[in-house]
Amino acid sequence: MSVTGIQEEVEYASCDCCGLTEECTPAYISLVRSRYNGRWICGLCGEAVEEEITRSADLAISFEQALERHASFCRAVRSPPADHLINTVRNLLRKSRSAPASPRRKDDLDGPGGSSLRPLIAD
Repeated sequence: MSVTGIQEEVEYASCDCCGLTEECTPAYISLVRSRYNGRWICGLCGEAVEEEITRSADLAISFEQALERHASFCRAVRSPPADHLINTVRNLLRKSRSAPASPRRKDDLDGPGGSSLRPLIAD
């Protein structure tokens, strides 16, 4: 519900690259479509297209060429459901966040009072 108490209309928009479906206002859908030559592109794919342009600066590819390259990539990995790519990235992020920053031994956790950490290498 908006601040004025009037509920805003929402629609579902599906990314023309990866197939991700998002709930958006019609105004936002129009804004995105005007930015991407009539295509609705999710934020993640929009960033990937910008990255493709930056990476290919020496080739001077157009926005449309970068968009088509990314769309081709998405079609290639979209054989399973579109969420496969997103779930893969999500799992990679979870794994990288769950990895300990540095190795620790159990007795390092049992300092005075049982809660302080000591360095692995003593001076």
